[in-house]
Amino acid sequence: QVQLVESGGGLVQAGGSLTLSCVASGRSFSTYHMGWFRQAPGKEREFVAAIAWSGDNTYYADSVKGRFTIYRDNAKNTVYLQMNSLKPEDTAVYYCARKATGLFMFTYYETKTYDYWGQGTQVTVSS
Repeated sequence: QVQLVESGGGLVQAGGSLTLSCVASGRSFSTYHMGWFRQAPGKEREFVAAIAWSGDNTYYADSVKGRFTIYRDNAKNTVYLQMNSLKPEDTAVYYCARKATGLFMFTYYETKTYDYWGQGTQVTVSS
């Protein structure tokens, strides 16, 4: 059984920064692509960023490109999301997830291709 545990959320003013962490249990973390998603109240869960197992390839939603950075440390079984220049519209619960199926470069944004999800961490950006 794989467990993903996010941390690092909180309340921050617009323009501020936060770094989220997601620690995975299990021995095979380094062989899986990982993703970050978010869900705001009353909205569907949406893709934020994804990273290949090696860390060599990353993808971002247009809304966060240039402000967010996803990276991973396979030795620590951890994937991170560094968030800069935060905006009130970034307010959401952020989830990390492990990608299970689909060709990464074509399906990195599809929630249905991810099998394990964390419990989420709340990020609130005040104006």
